[in-house]
Amino acid sequence: MASGGVRTSPLPAVPSARDSAARKAETNQDDAAVLRAMQAGGGLRLLGLRIVIVLVLLMAAQAYDGSLHAFSHWFILGLYGVGAIWFGLGERGGGPRAAAYSWAGTLLNAGLAVYVIIEHMLAGGGAGLGADAVSRLPAFLLLLQTGLSMRVAQTLLFCAVVTACWTAAFLVGLAWPELFPGPDSFPTAQITGLATFVAAGLLVVDGMTRLREAVTRALRMEHERAQLARFVPDTVALDLAAEDADSTMGVHRRHACLMVLDIRGFSRLSREHPPEAMVTALLAVRAAAQAAVAEQGGLVDKYVGDAVLVQFVVGRPRAQARAALACALSLQDRIAALNEAREKDGLFTLRVVVALHAGDLLVGVFDDGVRAEYTVLGPAMNALSRLEARAKAAEIEIGASGDFLDLLGGPLPPRIRAVPVPDAQDAQPALFAIVETPAP
Repeated sequence: MASGGVRTSPLPAVPSARDSAARKAETNQDDAAVLRAMQAGGGLRLLGLRIVIVLVLLMAAQAYDGSLHAFSHWFILGLYGVGAIWFGLGERGGGPRAAAYSWAGTLLNAGLAVYVIIEHMLAGGGAGLGADAVSRLPAFLLLLQTGLSMRVAQTLLFCAVVTACWTAAFLVGLAWPELFPGPDSFPTAQITGLATFVAAGLLVVDGMTRLREAVTRALRMEHERAQLARFVPDTVALDLAAEDADSTMGVHRRHACLMVLDIRGFSRLSREHPPEAMVTALLAVRAAAQAAVAEQGGLVDKYVGDAVLVQFVVGRPRAQARAALACALSLQDRIAALNEAREKDGLFTLRVVVALHAGDLLVGVFDDGVRAEYTVLGPAMNALSRLEARAKAAEIEIGASGDFLDLLGGPLPPRIRAVPVPDAQDAQPALFAIVETPAP
């Protein structure tokens, strides 16, 4: 390799790219993006739901008018209807006050639920199942409506206010039973209703939390897939985006099989032949490498001078190794065919060396704010560079490390064998020459 080999410093851990304040700001932006995605197009539906809830409550109250509710009930319900629509329109209008309108609407919902429950207690809570259901209906309907806003904090506030007020009223009823009619049925009816509401609240909050996490993950995956798709095929982008990555940098720790191809004596050839001839030869080798890599589902990481760095990151380690070996053997045949065609045209032939290695690496798009590049980093890259230099010195066409051969998990392809390459300095990793046995 004209540049002296592919060299990358070891990278045992992903460095922190942002300080804590920047990370917090990014988290808040991501959370806001999730909320916007989940609420997209839902503003009118939520406003319509508020109106439907008001109508349902009016109809439910009408069914028991005269037996449980006084005029104040209708007045409060009317005020709630006006307030709910007012806050809903204010929230839908956006702007800096939209969040305040949203919180005010949540408190209004909690206030109505508490009012109807306590009013029913004072009017004879537990006196009838139908009346109990109607009086608890606002708490459950408004819980669902608040939950559909996809705001976990506001839903928790609603549940906390209703639960606290309901519990306080229940305890007051136990301490001063004369305040609440129906003392015999009062405790059982209220405990049942309160426990049901708490359970429903927990289910709604848990469902919202899970849904938000799922949407967050989906948005992260799509963002990373779109970023990776600028550099790699969709199959690789989807495979990498589907797994967890470092939250601040989108970099993955994963196993990969690596291959580097280098043209022997490229500097000497460049001195002996015109630049146009060298460019043509270089592009021919790159085209052969690209075809062999694509055939086996690999990825050309980069071209470094007269070298080609290839990675196999999709699939299990054994599948990666077998694909990399098949790619190297195919590349050997393609270079032989290329040289045969060049000889017929009276052109100089090319000799290449291929090195194979495997290991755990950092894989992803590294963006310093000026330039973004998809690549792999880690000690295995340094080892690959050393293997390539040793294979070139040993005059072998395909060299593989012992770590790479161990991944194959079975016999080599027919007529292919691995021969240990002696090293006076006992260098690591161990180097093997991949040679083909001539057909009988």
